[in-house]
Amino acid sequence: MDITSDSHGKHISQQFNHELDALKTHLLAMGGLVEKQLQDAVTALLEGDSELATRVRDNDKAVNDMQLKIDDECTRVLARRQPAASDLRLVLAVIRATSDLERIGDESSKIARNALSLVENGQSPRGMVEVRHLSQHVRSMVRDALTAFARFDTDLALKVLREDASVDQEYQSAMRSLMTFMMEDARQITPVLNVMWILRALERIGDHADNLAEYVIFLVKGVDVRHTDTHDLKPQDFDKR
Repeated sequence: MDITSDSHGKHISQQFNHELDALKTHLLAMGGLVEKQLQDAVTALLEGDSELATRVRDNDKAVNDMQLKIDDECTRVLARRQPAASDLRLVLAVIRATSDLERIGDESSKIARNALSLVENGQSPRGMVEVRHLSQHVRSMVRDALTAFARFDTDLALKVLREDASVDQEYQSAMRSLMTFMMEDARQITPVLNVMWILRALERIGDHADNLAEYVIFLVKGVDVRHTDTHDLKPQDFDKR
């Protein structure tokens, strides 16, 4: 059975309704924190702001704590309520999503650490244009994936999935360019390697946003689209599976 944003909250037990709503609310709060971590990490890098980069690095524990809290809530719901159908899918989707959000937080922390290294060495290497473009792309994917989760919007989730190939192309093009630059100027190897690690972190964040979008489709349609070519997939195709 498909679900919409109004599908939950129909149980006789108001406490159960509250518990399900709380799971979704807390997941989106974690998503908001992770979004800010990503935005601040990229801003710290592009503006050479070591103080901001340090805050991002140190705030990683807050993301981890939120994951543990939400996982504990999910465990209690599973044990006490034994949810079925769309309710079970919601709990499973939240558990999976918190894992990907925690990893986005980890990748944001990596960006911040590499930004600190560059700032401390007074370096502004090649690749900042590529970082800016790729970061804008993956930040949009994360934002859209979380919005899709909030609205149970499979159309928006599909849009996120289709962006992944474009992100991969941007990443590969940027890496080839930086490899060529390093071979031409060996003095730039160390700072450019920092930028390459940042680009790699951004590419992985795109992958995690992709996963979040897949969970939305699983939650709403009950269809697992992992390991599926989603390029030509349309919303109506879900009903044929």
